[in-house]
Formats: sequence, structure tokens, C-alpha cells
Amino acid sequence: MSGRRVVALYALLVGCFAAVVCRLYWLCSNPAYAARAAAQSVVTLRLPARRGNFYDCDGHLLTGFDTKWEALCVPGEENYTRLFSCTDAAGQALLYQKRNALAPFFLEVEQDASALGISCWPVPVRSPAAPLAEHLIGYVDGDGKGAAGLEAAFDAALSGTGEGDTLTCLVNAQGKLRETPEQTHADSGAVGVQLTLSRDVQRAAEAVAARMMTTGSIVVLETADAEVRACVSVPGYDPADPAASLNAPDSPMLNRAFQGYAVGSVFKPVLAAAALKAGETGLVYHCPGWCEVDGQIFRCAGGAAHGEVDLAAALEKSCNGYFIRLGQTLGAERVRTLAEQLGFGQTVELTDSFRTAAGKLPELAALTSSGAYANFCFGQGELLATPVQIAGMLNALVTGMYREPLFLRNTLDETTGEPLTPLAHRRAERVVSEGTASALRMLLAGVVENGTGHEAALPETTAAGKTGTAQTGQFRDGVELKNNWFAGVFPAEKPQYTIVVLQDAQTVPAHSSAAIFAALAEMLENFSA
Repeated sequence: MSGRRVVALYALLVGCFAAVVCRLYWLCSNPAYAARAAAQSVVTLRLPARRGNFYDCDGHLLTGFDTKWEALCVPGEENYTRLFSCTDAAGQALLYQKRNALAPFFLEVEQDASALGISCWPVPVRSPAAPLAEHLIGYVDGDGKGAAGLEAAFDAALSGTGEGDTLTCLVNAQGKLRETPEQTHADSGAVGVQLTLSRDVQRAAEAVAARMMTTGSIVVLETADAEVRACVSVPGYDPADPAASLNAPDSPMLNRAFQGYAVGSVFKPVLAAAALKAGETGLVYHCPGWCEVDGQIFRCAGGAAHGEVDLAAALEKSCNGYFIRLGQTLGAERVRTLAEQLGFGQTVELTDSFRTAAGKLPELAALTSSGAYANFCFGQGELLATPVQIAGMLNALVTGMYREPLFLRNTLDETTGEPLTPLAHRRAERVVSEGTASALRMLLAGVVENGTGHEAALPETTAAGKTGTAQTGQFRDGVELKNNWFAGVFPAEKPQYTIVVLQDAQTVPAHSSAAIFAALAEMLENFSA
């Protein structure tokens, strides 16, 4: 090779080298590239934002009282072997997926792994292993936002700004920590929501329902002020995994306490109260087991002939014929007006977006049909009501005052426990006199002592109430499904609790609704002892 060619090649190599040096200088001096390089050495991890909790009437937590942990996993620190047994299947899969990761990450573990030399941060578990009032409270979605129930209705207040603590990790090229991570605190400003539920009463009602019911609802009111102490729907579901129940039998996602059902004979106390209020209590009727109205035959349950009955005996024996004749004496307008005052046909609104069903109260024009009115007088026909409405009805009849059942109290500051914004907005009006309420309590006590509600009797105190078996027009294997009700209070003389039990779409339930009332009432009585 000639000298001239060597010089040319050498010059080319020098030129290329100079170009590379210039390019490197430009890259190093470019602020955008510098920022990207710095970012590659900093990993920012976010801890879950604080979400406001639900509280019961005594300030006890209904959500967030269990704890999980976020463990900081750092490459090269044997996370897989040390943490495998501390997490669930999803966590184990994540550990395997990130076994060769080049950046720190959080892993949800079931216990504090600090003893293993791993940094951990406590995070509240939204729903406990045995969830409380899941149909009322609802659930959150995968992003922690309210998706159903009160979680959705109060999502803005419970979420706040959505800000949470962050963890800044300075790492080397292998993703290992260069220094101790820095935690930056930020609060979402979320607030809690206090309900009228009692955690103890709710747990007791859920325990009784789990033991004695397959489908249905239990609603418990504090009689004095109609605050809801328990609201149960059976079957339940897991709010941590609602998808598992979407297609399950018996509709576990349905809040039965808020749905309208055929009412049956638990409506008869409305006619009894209307008669007491109007002074029309002298009716005596001879029951042959059926009653004819304009050529239509309406039978008592099982066609039983009750003989000569007055108001007290008609309630005790649940005589349909008597209440048809009593309704004819009172007139449709009087009975329907009282039913409307007692909340039939109206929703109970918890928030603008969350309310019970209205049920159905037939229009007065529909009750001009003698057959339709006859059905209405013993709680059949078009009449539908929710367990919450039936609780409100009975509560009003035994106290004289209709108070809309109350579920909410206020938002609260979770740091201080101080109430913030009142959430209780309700109507209250006198519907019957104290004398009428007292007389009706004694009549309903007779139902428990001597009548169809005998299984509601309590060993240590008195109870009063009314049974109901409502036809649904639905059949299973040729047998009609019925709604089995009991609505009662105890003690009968001065009630503390109003309890409604519904077992819906049943053929022959394992336990009567009156017996379920008694089981729960006995537990609540022990709370007060």
C-alpha cells in the first residue's frame, strides 16, 4: 500500500474518531438526555392512597380494620425465596414474573416481613375476611374506587384527592438501592362516613341469618328513633371478589332488604290500626274458612275455618275473611291513606343516587274493584313492599310516629373523630295516637302469646308481632313459592328493637321467620343484660 493511501486511511480514522467524540460531548451536554439518564437511576413507587372508612353508630370500624403489608422487593436480595410463603397465589406469580427485575417493586404480603430484613408498610384491607353489611356498604373496583352501594354513593368523600405517600428509590444499573429510600408523605384528605348500624347487632343478625336462612333479609331498627341497627341480605357475597358471585344461584348480589316483595298478612296491622283510629273495633265475624265478595271466593290459609272472631282473634289466627269485612267497613280511602302515611309506595333515600325500591301501593282507583280491594285488605294483589318499608311501618304503628328508617349519620374527621357534615335527612309525623299504638302492641302481643306467631315467644321477656305468608304466583316443581314474613318488636310493653324477617321464594323453610326473630331477639336481649 502506498504512503498516500496510508495517510488517507489514517485521516479517515481520525475524522471518525473526532465525530464520535463530538457526538458524545453533545449527548452529555444535552439536558433532555441528562434528565432521562437520571430518571433511569430513580424509581418512584406509590403506596395506596388513604380511603375513608365506614363507622358504626358507636364509632367502631366497619371497613379497614384488618391489615395487609406492602413489602419492598429489591433485585438481588432473594425476594423469591424469602417472600414466597408470605403472599398469596397472585403474589407468588408476581414474584416469579419479576425474579429478574432490574428495579424495586412492591409486593402485597399477608404479614409484616420486617423480621426478614425486608422493609414493609401497613395498608388497611378494605373488606374483612367476614364482611359486614356488604349489600349496604358495597365494594370498590380494582382501582380502589367505589363501584356499588355506599362505596359508590360516597366515593368522592371517601377518595378525597386520591393522593398517597410515595417512595423514592435511588438505584444502580442492576436496580439495587444506592441509599435508603425516601418516603414522601401526602394525604388524600378523605373523610369517613358514620352509619346508624351497630357492629354488634349487625354481626348477631348475620350469624342468625347464616344459621337459619337460605334466602331473605333481616332488618333491625332501634324502635325509639327508627335508626337501622342491622341490614342483612342472604345469601351474601365477597366484596373483595364480587365477580365470583355474578352468576351464582339465588342472586347473592341482590340487596333483598331494598327490594319489593308480596307482603301478605304482615299488612293486617295497618287495617287494625285504622280500625282503632276510627273507633271501628266492634266487628265480629263468623269465618267458615272463606269469604265471598261479588262472586269471588277468598280463602283463609289452608281453608281453615276460624269460627267467630273479633279483632284480637282475627289477628291471632290471621283470618283473611275478617280483614276483608273490616276493610269494607273502613273504606278503601281510609286504609290506603294510612298505608301511604306509613311509607308504602315510597323510596327510602340514602343519597341522591342510592335508595330502596318504592314497592307498590295500588292507586285508589284500582281499589274500586271489589276483588282488588279484598286482596289489598290482607296484603295480596298489587301491593309490594321492601323489608325496610315493613320495618318502618311496624315501628310507626307501635310508637304512633312514622319516622323514615335512617341509615346515615354524618361524615367525620378520621383523625379526631369529630362529626363533619350531617347526612340525616328524614321526615317524621304522627300517624296514630299513643293510645292506639299501645292498644295495637297488646293485640300483636296476643299473636305471639296465642296465635300464629307463637314461635316468636321469648323466654325472658315479651314480644309482639305479626306473621305473613304471601303468595308469589311463582312455582318450583309444581309448588308455589311464598314469601314468609315476621315483623315484631320486643319487649311488647316498651319496645327497644323492631325486627323484620323475610324469607323469600320459599316452599317450606327450615325455620319459620318467627323462630328466626326469636333467635335474634334473644341474642340482642343478652346484649342489654
